[in-house]
Amino acid sequence: MPSFDIASKVDPQTLDNAVNVAKKEIDNRYDFKGTHVVIDLNKKDMVINLEVESDMQLKQVEDVLLTKAMRQGLEANAFDMSKEATPSGKYVKKTVPVKNGIDKDMAKKIVKLIKDSGLKVQPAIMDDIIRVTGKKIDDLQDVIQLCRSSNLDLPLQFVNMKS
Repeated sequence: MPSFDIASKVDPQTLDNAVNVAKKEIDNRYDFKGTHVVIDLNKKDMVINLEVESDMQLKQVEDVLLTKAMRQGLEANAFDMSKEATPSGKYVKKTVPVKNGIDKDMAKKIVKLIKDSGLKVQPAIMDDIIRVTGKKIDDLQDVIQLCRSSNLDLPLQFVNMKS
């Protein structure tokens, strides 16, 4: 039976490249000359730490980071920008977690979405991926279109397609 996997993975090397390109861009920008800017990637925890002097600079650094990440092929919704920045002394710090993997609640939501659609497929949660099997490849392609069109706020990849 044909099947494929729904995953949400961020390649650490691509993320590292995006952060390095963003650092280089910030270092070369005239409006950041002589200011304190730290962009640090923690690969183990998949968290980006930002530290700047003002809220305005923080917004600009976030914008540069997202732009460079999207140019590297990462989706913008892979970054959780919802956390608030915290003032620490004369600097403003912010941690930006990178979404990696599908958590249980989101997996259940995706499975429910697929089952409610009425397509003749069987979704199954397997750790941080969802395996979808069906009798026809057309049904699997419909599931892919359904997942892309619904607003899940998660970067999804459709991998391991077998017929």
